[in-house]
Amino acid sequence: MLTLEMIQDAKKTLEGVARVTPMYESAFINPNANVFIKCENMQLTGSFKLRGAYVKTNSLTEEEASKGVIACSAGNHAQGVALSAQKKGIKATICMPAGAPLAKVEATKSYGAEVVLVPGVYDDAAAKAVELQKEYGYTFLHPFNDEYVMAGQGTVGLEILDKLPDAEVVFVPIGGGGLISGVACAIKSINPNCKVYGVQAAGAPSMKQSMEHKKIEKLASVATMADGIAVKEPGDLTFENCLKYVDGVVTVTEAEIASAILMLLEKHKMVAEGAGAVSVAAAMTNKVDIAGKKVVCVVSGGNVDVNVLDRIIDKGLQENGRIAEFSVMMADKPGQLIQLLQIISSTGANILDVNHDRRAKGVAVSNVVVNVTVETRNKAHYEEMMAALKANGYTI
Repeated sequence: MLTLEMIQDAKKTLEGVARVTPMYESAFINPNANVFIKCENMQLTGSFKLRGAYVKTNSLTEEEASKGVIACSAGNHAQGVALSAQKKGIKATICMPAGAPLAKVEATKSYGAEVVLVPGVYDDAAAKAVELQKEYGYTFLHPFNDEYVMAGQGTVGLEILDKLPDAEVVFVPIGGGGLISGVACAIKSINPNCKVYGVQAAGAPSMKQSMEHKKIEKLASVATMADGIAVKEPGDLTFENCLKYVDGVVTVTEAEIASAILMLLEKHKMVAEGAGAVSVAAAMTNKVDIAGKKVVCVVSGGNVDVNVLDRIIDKGLQENGRIAEFSVMMADKPGQLIQLLQIISSTGANILDVNHDRRAKGVAVSNVVVNVTVETRNKAHYEEMMAALKANGYTI
């Protein structure tokens, strides 16, 4: 059984290996609460996963280590295991979903691990890892359903209370549940009055659903930009720990995740991956009542794929009303387009793109559809522009 003593031992094991990551106060996440960011995106390998991976690797017997280790991961546990194995001189094989961000795949290889890409999501990679483990006799390092791993992740909770002993609410991302199991055990053992909430993507709510139904349930599929928490089924050990220590699990939408990533990038100059930003998204959107409280958001990782970062930013800008796309139908006459653009310009909106479409389906020969993309300050500014267009007779 996971205990506070195990987590405290893990803290000693990690001295000189893992960073004590910073915790910053934020004036932007929620104006009604005193919110802090626990920056595990600044951990070595860019994620909290190094903690649990190293503690588990350190616990292996000589015989287990000599066989080499195998792990399954969407990317962050992969890097944690690869670096831990490198430090211990152990051969590592990592099964990763074929769709894992390229940056995570290449980083894992850079630590000397052999990477096996598996079609599908995390659970498919897990099945392949079990298959290879049986075939070659590797020692399996589970990414979350292991007490040594949970103890290592729990050191995040100790660091939170070292900095903010009177924390009242802590938001923690949940995939399989290893991080929140350790963090919640540490926090509840020291400060039982502090509420600990898990946060999942709405497209991958496996722990939320399991806790609500009081039994482990496996989702048929998961779909989220937060690849690090796209887990179909929680572990039995993490499920029991969540039932024991966690006060509740909430979900956030893809648009809310994108908004949180954008806010961290723009206001804090901080890169967070989707899985890392869900805690911030929950605090931003008041998924639980945090008014007037001291709140900590664990940003669990920053290994976002730069190839999709621009799309995430665009989605966040759209959600915040700062980029908008709309269509206008109007008469196909000389001077009509410039008149439309002048009205938009007069409101202070910045035109990014214009498409003048005479061939749009269902449009009369005498009319034209103009598709416009604009940049606005916020949703109120967008509504102001819409009102100006409608006041001039345009159909949006």
